[in-house]
Amino acid sequence: MSRRPAAPGRTGPGLRLLLLGVLWLAACADAPEPDTDRLTFYAFGTLVDVTLYPAGVHDLLRIESELGAELETMHGLWHAWEPGPLGRANDRLAQGEAFDAPPSILELIERAQELEALTGGLFNPALGRLVAAWGFHQDEPAGPPPAPETLAALLEAPPRMADIERDGTRLRGRHPDLRLDFGGLAKGLAVARGLEQLAELGVEHAIVNAGGDLMTMGRPAHRAWRIGIRDPRSAQVLGSVELGSGEALFTSGDYERGYEWEGERMHHVIDPRSGRPARGLTSATVLHDDPVLADAAATTLMIAGAEAWPRYAQRLGVELALVTLPDGTVELTPAIASRVEFQREVTSRIRTAEAEPAP
Repeated sequence: MSRRPAAPGRTGPGLRLLLLGVLWLAACADAPEPDTDRLTFYAFGTLVDVTLYPAGVHDLLRIESELGAELETMHGLWHAWEPGPLGRANDRLAQGEAFDAPPSILELIERAQELEALTGGLFNPALGRLVAAWGFHQDEPAGPPPAPETLAALLEAPPRMADIERDGTRLRGRHPDLRLDFGGLAKGLAVARGLEQLAELGVEHAIVNAGGDLMTMGRPAHRAWRIGIRDPRSAQVLGSVELGSGEALFTSGDYERGYEWEGERMHHVIDPRSGRPARGLTSATVLHDDPVLADAAATTLMIAGAEAWPRYAQRLGVELALVTLPDGTVELTPAIASRVEFQREVTSRIRTAEAEPAP
């Protein structure tokens, strides 16, 4: 949704950082002239920041109009709780009646079924009712957590992506509790579509960044894209990574959507095995050339936890990943170690993780 401001009293961390950056540039009279243009939109419950290189050569008004319309369309198509095509599809899937699904939802279902199979059900977008039970099907989640008996009922025989039968464009649900929530992969598809639209508008070098999850296209003439990786327990960065063209960097963390309840942090990454917010990691970052896989893999590693995340990275074909543990330790795959430049104070907390043979 183009240029939609945050709701009153809801200035999120991304907006605060953007405002601080603007103020800092304004205060520095000697700051160099930026070599990029930036546009900011609001979609998928977050700020979508678009960086265009070089500055001053693009039709920004046209890009703002057409990309903003595309983001708004995707937001409406894939929103898990606002009225729209996904909501109507969920109603029909729960009723068990066959229906023709829109192509935009079919693509997400196909990828979700593939990813659920690869992860043995650890990544499962069919659990929308479980996510809603925790209060995350609203703009401002606040609890309370579901009662133990509610969790027990939802976990007794939970739905799977495999409970969706498909015959061409026709779908039929085989589980009354099946409700799709594509929060773990829709942003990946959205940033890819955003870059495709920019290319159609004549842009050759850009980043589309949806709340810290991003993908690149092209690169500046005399430098690489350098992206900071956030420390989940502070407003600082752990380090930075250089990205080439066509690379996606996605992070899932317990600091994103959530609320405090009786002294415990309840976040939106729900472990389908326990029915509760995943524990063991505070964040997981994945670098890959497939943004949908990167998006889903970051969520999967968060759920897998401290012991199993390297095994699931291997199952998903992810070679470039790093995670943070509650004690501040940073674990990373050997392949990403040479790509990340860490802050000096972080280096003593880094260790390399080797994957066990995938079962």
